[in-house]
Amino acid sequence: MPLRRSLLGRLLGVSALVAACSVAATAWLAVQTTSGAIRQEQGRNLTADARIYDTLLGYAARNPTWNGVDATVRKLAEESGRRIALTTQSRQPLADSATAEVPPPLPPQASAVVDPLSVDAVLAARTTEGQGTAADRIDPRAVGPFLLPAAERTELRQLADRHAICLNRSGIAADVVVGPSGRPRVQVVGNSPERVLSTKCESFDLDAPTRTERKALDALNGLADACLKRQGREGVRLDQNLFWGEDVSAARPGQLPYPVPSDARAARPAPVAEAPREFTGEDDRAIASCVGTARSEQLGSYVASPALLFIGDEGGATVPGFDLSPANTAKIAGAAALVLALTVGASVLAGARLVRPLHALTGAAQRMRDGEESASVPVSGDDEIARLAAAFNDMSAHRARLEEQRRAMVSDVAHELRTPLSNIRGWLEAAQDGLADPDPAFVSSLLEEAVQLQHIIDDLQDLAAADAGVLRLHPEPVRVGELLGQVAAAHQARADTAEVTLRVETADGRVPEVAADPVRLRQAVGNLVSNAVRHTPPGGTVTLRAYGGGGGADSRAGDGSEGGSGSDSGAGDGDGSEGGSGSDSPTGHGSEGGSGAGSPPGGDVVIEVADTGTGIPAEDLPYVFDRFWRAEKSRSRRTGGSGLGLAIVRKLAEAHGGTAGATSTEGEGSVFVIRLPGRAPMP
Repeated sequence: MPLRRSLLGRLLGVSALVAACSVAATAWLAVQTTSGAIRQEQGRNLTADARIYDTLLGYAARNPTWNGVDATVRKLAEESGRRIALTTQSRQPLADSATAEVPPPLPPQASAVVDPLSVDAVLAARTTEGQGTAADRIDPRAVGPFLLPAAERTELRQLADRHAICLNRSGIAADVVVGPSGRPRVQVVGNSPERVLSTKCESFDLDAPTRTERKALDALNGLADACLKRQGREGVRLDQNLFWGEDVSAARPGQLPYPVPSDARAARPAPVAEAPREFTGEDDRAIASCVGTARSEQLGSYVASPALLFIGDEGGATVPGFDLSPANTAKIAGAAALVLALTVGASVLAGARLVRPLHALTGAAQRMRDGEESASVPVSGDDEIARLAAAFNDMSAHRARLEEQRRAMVSDVAHELRTPLSNIRGWLEAAQDGLADPDPAFVSSLLEEAVQLQHIIDDLQDLAAADAGVLRLHPEPVRVGELLGQVAAAHQARADTAEVTLRVETADGRVPEVAADPVRLRQAVGNLVSNAVRHTPPGGTVTLRAYGGGGGADSRAGDGSEGGSGSDSGAGDGDGSEGGSGSDSPTGHGSEGGSGAGSPPGGDVVIEVADTGTGIPAEDLPYVFDRFWRAEKSRSRRTGGSGLGLAIVRKLAEAHGGTAGATSTEGEGSVFVIRLPGRAPMP
């Protein structure tokens, strides 16, 4: 059988599929769960790291050196529960929150570079204070020479307060906001610039640059123009918002300086003295680059130098991560392959152990089909397969016994039919040859053989009907005592001829009664009496008795539990000659078992036929009810019948819902018992 169609192949396929699906599902779930947890942890860590980074970036933007940053670092470490370390770009320590005497070594890769002139856009984007953009990576808190002195701040604050009050009186909500340089600006709540222009609240004085701002702006213009001249381009005029061109609008105080392309000027109408200078896209890019370079150069002396930031745990490790790299993928694939291989290996071992006894059973069944006498399989263990093998062996042994019985029965039937037929043929051939005269004795002999043949055929027909469950009964109330008397009267002549005493014993008083077919019950009891008379020597006794099953009767008389009752059939002949009793039976001591008087109404009724013969050997007793079994193996007509009588007794007893059995003591006699369900006794 191909492996794909065998039980082992299907078991392996299912096991491999289940293992593969389990491994894949487990790996996917583990990756998803781990990745989600790590992303969540990294998100929290990144938010905390961004806050640390922003705090230190603000410190660097407001201080020209890192002196005094230790207090800030320790405070951040206490709040976050992390180790924070700052070093120069050459890894010279600036500050470290580690508490150990010998701090753990720093990881090879820094968490970030703290440089206010080159802000990390990813970390800055996660903070609310960072205002740097992709085009301008200078931290907005780095104002340098644009930082206003206290006098200018006070003056501008007064102007901003008056302007905000004016707007509030006009019905426009406005607040004063102070920028990193100290310049206040009025912030209108809502987006309604037209309403501000329609008011009489002037802000020219507030928007005008201060002396400090003009000085810083002139220096920035000089640096930007120098950069442009090196590229062969004309200089530009920058306003305090770092717009360039001939028309510059009024500055918007408080906003940090950053380069703005020339096309942004259209949104701010302003009076012009002459036609504006036109700038191309290339000009704008060159100007923006020079302005950015000029700002970095201008602010360089006002901010701290770039520093490496290390964020980790107290043990020195950095934030863990999860990377499904080729190496990690290979590890997962290797683990999955190992699990799959182990699963397939275990399935192979289990499948081979499961299939091996099934192959043995299949082979044994095929040998049985081919006609081998015995086909058994070895049984090991006590699991389902072992129990199946044991059941198969029992079935094989039972089949062998049935086959042997079938062959023996065919041989016995042929023998039993051959004897009367041979006699009839012999007498007829003698008459044909003139050797015998057809006188009355001749006819009587032929009739006797024909009756014997008919008797055998009738017995076989009765057994076949009983086996098929179609044996017809006509039950009616039967007085067992009267029935035993009828049977004894029918066999009295034969008993007298054999010089055997035949007697009937019944319980004193009320007579047991059964619901039975009287004809069939007389046939069963008659078979037992005929068998007992045949095997009782002259001077012996055959006793028929009946009593209630619960009335203290002698338990010698078995009720079907004796050795003989367990076999399939009986050994008696159908013509009243019980070859099955085989032993010359009986027990003259059976009379004491008749004390069944007073048995409860409706209990079992026991019928015993006891003889005083030689008894049945113990090794033969289990077979007395087998068909065609006879203790005398020569099967002589002189010493026995056909061997069907006791088989018929057992079948008739079972047809009435009862049992048949036998007990025997070799040298003393035998007791054959029929136990039937009783009725209430009749008065």
